[in-house]
Amino acid sequence: MVRTVVAFSPGHISGYFRRVEGSDPSSTGSVGAGVVIDEGVRSTVAKAAETTVRVVRPGHASTGSPPVEYALDRLGVAASVTTECRLPIGAGFGLSAAALLSTLTAANHLFDLDLSADEVATRAHEAEVLHRTGLGDVAASRAGGVVCRTGPGIHAKIIRFYPEEPLYAVSLGPLPTASVLSSEGAMARIAAAYPDRCPRDLTDFCLLSRGFAEKSGLIAPEVRRVLEACDAVGVPASMTMLGNGVFAAGEAAERVLSGFGEVYRLEVARRGAYIIEMKP
Repeated sequence: MVRTVVAFSPGHISGYFRRVEGSDPSSTGSVGAGVVIDEGVRSTVAKAAETTVRVVRPGHASTGSPPVEYALDRLGVAASVTTECRLPIGAGFGLSAAALLSTLTAANHLFDLDLSADEVATRAHEAEVLHRTGLGDVAASRAGGVVCRTGPGIHAKIIRFYPEEPLYAVSLGPLPTASVLSSEGAMARIAAAYPDRCPRDLTDFCLLSRGFAEKSGLIAPEVRRVLEACDAVGVPASMTMLGNGVFAAGEAAERVLSGFGEVYRLEVARRGAYIIEMKP
């Protein structure tokens, strides 16, 4: 009998988005574009008498995750969950969605729930929307690529393409997603800044995202300094949405970003959440 399941989900860097308010969580979400990245969250899920969640990242561990706990409760199961990630949390890498997708993918197999991939994603998306930790990351991270989401929720049409070149990113600290998603003023500026088309390639994605970041009013002074350094050498770059960080493309991107902190070299993911192993 399987007692522990380990699963992984890729993260997602959002470049630009516009909130879409529906009548319920399934029709609420966002449109926009982003990149599904090969870094994400690994979840180890084991059967337990009551649900506990341990969140582990380099040099730090904490307990509790309201979205994950909510989602497992909605499934009617209790589990011991450990989520692990290399990227910083709350920095615009879509790790909340990745934690939900990896955990629920593992729980689905562990408890023989026989949920489809659509059903798993629906539960994850609901938890994200209700806890204001994201709007479109779950839909994007169901598969890989540079993505353009044309409607809210997980069933809207998503255009994906798969460039070979990497993306580079640096984090300057967390930006609480809920604080922005709860602000009517911020949401109004974001809606007005939205570029209403899909990116043609990775460079175009960076340029569209930069225009959006500038018009949205979300760029903090420390992010501005990084963007200006990129501009000085012609590196396409923008702000992670929503996170206090910068992503950039091109040969000189890694060198420029290295002056501001640890640089993450991120490949474009080729697939969504998957099972790593099942242990008796």
